[in-house]
Amino acid sequence: MAEHPLMFRVDDPLLALVRRHALVLPEAHEKVSHGRPAFFTTKVFAYFGGSVRRSPGDFERHDAAVMILPDRDDEPALRQDSRFWSPAYLGPSGWLGIDLAATDETELAELLDASYRRTAPARLVRRLDGPADA
Repeated sequence: MAEHPLMFRVDDPLLALVRRHALVLPEAHEKVSHGRPAFFTTKVFAYFGGSVRRSPGDFERHDAAVMILPDRDDEPALRQDSRFWSPAYLGPSGWLGIDLAATDETELAELLDASYRRTAPARLVRRLDGPADA
């Protein structure tokens, strides 16, 4: 099986921004998956970059974006927000993408936190909610 080509620059300042917020979450790590940075604990909670399928074999790349699994309570409103798009492959599983130019750092951190909470083990989520020394 052929490896996916890298679809990002290691020194991308927007990737650095995503890393800054994703990797502070308890036991969060980064790996390359399908050519893109993926942030995970036991499951992936965010990808840097993504694409939208326009037609069979035709994809619109969104290289300066983040794909997340939104909080269930926020998902209906986010789906009504024109800044969000349904990513190829992951969209049917509830994931959303947003271009980083369409969001600010505070919202990015909130989206990453919500996605982390949907995918991380309960013991790690409790660390977010408990005292810092817990």
